[in-house]
Amino acid sequence: MNNSCNFELEYCGFSHVGMRRDHNEDSFSLVPELNLFIAADGMGGHNSGEIASKMASETVGNFFKATMGDDEITWPYKYEKSLTEAENKLRTSIRLANARIWETSKRNELYSGMGTTVVSIYFEGPTATIGNVGDSRCYIFRDRQLTQVSVDHSLLNDYLKYNKLTEEQIKNFPHKNVIVRALGIKEDVEVDLFKVAPVSGDIFLLCSDGLTDMVDDAEITDILLTTPDVKMATKLLVRAANQYGGVDNSTTVIVKVK
Repeated sequence: MNNSCNFELEYCGFSHVGMRRDHNEDSFSLVPELNLFIAADGMGGHNSGEIASKMASETVGNFFKATMGDDEITWPYKYEKSLTEAENKLRTSIRLANARIWETSKRNELYSGMGTTVVSIYFEGPTATIGNVGDSRCYIFRDRQLTQVSVDHSLLNDYLKYNKLTEEQIKNFPHKNVIVRALGIKEDVEVDLFKVAPVSGDIFLLCSDGLTDMVDDAEITDILLTTPDVKMATKLLVRAANQYGGVDNSTTVIVKVK
């Protein structure tokens, strides 16, 4: 399988424990040789959230590596003909990560109840394919406009499907961070998939809710607009989250299409 994409990509990732937590349960993985980028936000006691998020990012990356150019390898889930190969790979790799986290939590009492969100983007040919479970997000920044590509699997988002809320009501919504879908919660998981046709100058941002709970879209936009260096931008976004309280771990992965 050809893993080339039609663009040169500039990328960087950064993660920080924040100002309130004593350990970081976020994880990210950059696999530039495959044009694959992943972010995950773990949850669970006894540091098991850290284990879950790392398992997610590593499993997705390892599945892509194992299947690249090897048509003989057996996939753990059925290949859906209605999906592109890129969509099938993301969907299968994330479901495989879910199964491994689920099995680990059942085998080891120390890891019981652990889980993680995951969001990943894969560039192949003229297309960027995004897969997500949970409320870690993928944004695209194009023509000075920030747009969320992924959909949050959260109690708040479910509520918003049927009710209109003001920005203030959204900000103060009880149980705002309760997620309704994550890896490791059930034996199998549904993965949301999205496709974007990138153009030169696009910036894709993968991030945990530790960023988006603290920093609004307007400030994220301002930082991306005024900071062309991706390494600096990842750090400035996380710094902003910490300046506003840093109540959670925060992780940013930026991929810039050149």
